[in-house]
Amino acid sequence: MTTSHSTLYRGGHVLSPAYPTATAIAFTGGLITWIGSDEDAPSADVTVDLDGCLMTPAFMDAHVHLTSTGSALSGPTLAEARNATDMLDRVAEAVVDLPKTAIVIGAGWDETEWTDPALPTPEQIARAVGGRRAYLSRTCGHTGIASPALLLENPDLAGLEGYSDTGVLRLYAHRTARSVAGSSIPDEQRTDWQRIALRHAASLGLAALCECGMPSEGTSIGEKDFTGLLALSKAEPLPRVLGYWGELCAAVKARDLGAHACGGDLSVDGSIGAHTAALRDRYIDEDTSGHAYLSASDVEQHIINCAGHGMQGGFHAIGDQAIANVIAGVAAAAQILGIEAVRAGRHRVEHAEMLDKQLIAGFVAFGLYASVQPSFDARWGGADKMYSTRLGTERALASNPFGSLAGVGVPLALGSDTPVTPLDPWGGVAAAAYHHNPTQRLSVNAAFAAHTRGGWRSTGDDSTGVLAPGSAATFAVWDRREAGLPDLADGAPAPRCRRTVLDGTVIFDEETVI
Repeated sequence: MTTSHSTLYRGGHVLSPAYPTATAIAFTGGLITWIGSDEDAPSADVTVDLDGCLMTPAFMDAHVHLTSTGSALSGPTLAEARNATDMLDRVAEAVVDLPKTAIVIGAGWDETEWTDPALPTPEQIARAVGGRRAYLSRTCGHTGIASPALLLENPDLAGLEGYSDTGVLRLYAHRTARSVAGSSIPDEQRTDWQRIALRHAASLGLAALCECGMPSEGTSIGEKDFTGLLALSKAEPLPRVLGYWGELCAAVKARDLGAHACGGDLSVDGSIGAHTAALRDRYIDEDTSGHAYLSASDVEQHIINCAGHGMQGGFHAIGDQAIANVIAGVAAAAQILGIEAVRAGRHRVEHAEMLDKQLIAGFVAFGLYASVQPSFDARWGGADKMYSTRLGTERALASNPFGSLAGVGVPLALGSDTPVTPLDPWGGVAAAAYHHNPTQRLSVNAAFAAHTRGGWRSTGDDSTGVLAPGSAATFAVWDRREAGLPDLADGAPAPRCRRTVLDGTVIFDEETVI
């Protein structure tokens, strides 16, 4: 909660385009009132000594899943598993004290990083979870492994596309199994996970995040999770959560849920790791070109629906065929609404990983924002990692073309897609600045701007994310005692967050447990 008291921070380095040599900043009621040098600083009700530290705009993560993030921070660390045996050992250790009726939720495994990519058998899964119901999602969130008990309890899964009696589920079978598992989580545990995730975000200098929620197959748990998270972020000193509701042509419902937009993970396709991202050309390691959940006509109707209710729209689209569906659908909507109305909507494309010049031109023409995750390239890009295995070296190196997008003016908003990759804003800046393909790199300054002001602008807010008089007093203080941003080259350590402030209110302080 902001107050009318004035506050002055002085004695540090303030990253501000309004005053490049600033050492002090003052704000009242959550808005910056003055920036300059210590000797010219106004008096204030409260004065804080920066002790030579760097103050910057706080980070904004443009794409997150916070309940799952809190679960990952609290549960078995499957992302660190080296093979199926290691993964199951971690699961078995985590379930020792659980009652037999509990459902086991795990996420983060990635067989492309294992020493042996073979997935566990149903018998091995059952043994590890002690016969309990369990669902273990792959890191991409687009496939998972169900235990025999979960399959037995939900026989209808067998009739859905993507089902396998091995327990490895994709497409609609995966979506339904994930919803079934999620609906078994107690409300108190769900809220605890959300709080853990938000406090962790604040400790990293994140003052706001875009939560990408979606309906759950056959249950209302998706809506309950979404509204509970939005309420929690408002009720406690935590980062702001802007809700993106991913349901087709549901702008009215999204508004009723308290969503900021009707978009986010409204999936046009799946993921590269699960072989479900929709491609123009086939994968090189499996005889498929992926799966398109939505057509160009679906996209057109969604944009029209959002425009009719004054809401921002958007889509999850990774493969080049999926992005082509988005561009074609937006173009068709522009024929009805007018191109300027479409551009004014600031509609977003989440991930936007595989684009050629023609698709990028579509982003420019229709004013689309690219909500991207540089950590995807850091983890799976280059000539010898998962993208190359799935797509071949040429397409792998052309993926996540941040430089090409920024070079023609496509607005970028950086995020993590946590828990797919961890909350790590400085890591995201470094990943964008040191992309595997040198032609697609951003400068550190450009990457930082995309992870601060760019995130806010992608939500329709043009004033937050920069330290200037009249802007929100939303910033982070770092242990770096030099002016300017670190270059983060060669794995250089990122600054440690000492304090995070949202609209003048401290939401994290390293000296205080909030």
